[in-house]
Amino acid sequence: MQTRKAWLILHGKQALNEDVRAAVIARREQGWDIAVRLTWEGGDAARLVQEGLAAGYTTLIAGGGDGTLRDVAEAIGRAQTDASLALLPLGTANDFARAAGVPLEPQGALALLDQPARPVDLGEVGGQLFLNMATGGFGSQVTANTSEDLKKVLGGAAYLFTGLTRFSELRAATGVLHGPDFHWEGELLALGIGNGRQAGGGHVLCPQAVADDGLLDVSILPAPTEVVSTLKELLAGGLGLDSLFVRARLPWVEIQSAQGLDINLDGEPLQGTDLRFAARPGAVNLHLPADCPLLSHPG
Repeated sequence: MQTRKAWLILHGKQALNEDVRAAVIARREQGWDIAVRLTWEGGDAARLVQEGLAAGYTTLIAGGGDGTLRDVAEAIGRAQTDASLALLPLGTANDFARAAGVPLEPQGALALLDQPARPVDLGEVGGQLFLNMATGGFGSQVTANTSEDLKKVLGGAAYLFTGLTRFSELRAATGVLHGPDFHWEGELLALGIGNGRQAGGGHVLCPQAVADDGLLDVSILPAPTEVVSTLKELLAGGLGLDSLFVRARLPWVEIQSAQGLDINLDGEPLQGTDLRFAARPGAVNLHLPADCPLLSHPG
């Protein structure tokens, strides 16, 4: 049996996850040499990507939530390597994995190591790279302010709970967005820019996004008069809200906001008055399901 090698970068909180251990052992029995390394603090994921590449591993695995996936994908993108990346979704939201159809069970996720890797895009803003989505407006504040303890108790519903209890803090953001043949300005309630389709624990912002077209999907939810009731519908997945969005698909988009705009990059906060988002086509090779909805040409 031919031995294939993979380098698993596992979030430290998952060190005692028995399902992960069983899945790794099963893959080893099937001929995979999987080395496991744990993260402990910020910066570990990027360092471990470099160590894995230096050790000759051409297949890496990101084991954790959307933040871990972002950190590992960013490090691979910066390394400009042909090494491929597999996803082992272990977070609360797992927004990118869910949209991509990646199994949430460890054994099913690691089975995708046998699928050929496909090149997908990364987004870039302020010198940072991201795979899934940048979100702005009140939705990003909800994501950033949802506590880890609450997520342990309520899972993805924690984001809904946090949003419903923070109405008194709701303020619409004012901004100007422009890109090739695109211009929009006004007050916005929510903003999504990226390759994935959902963020913040399952809130679908870019329902038609694909990850391999060299473009970023941009979705803007203008702030209506009844801001609070609209947010409640958004968080609860209410019907009819989709028609309110302004959408575009662009290679780049610039945002100006005089009072500053809070952005969330899969858990990484970013704030600025002038931000430029751009797509980096084919920046990372992912092992995805053959029928992955985020691929323009699945199979």
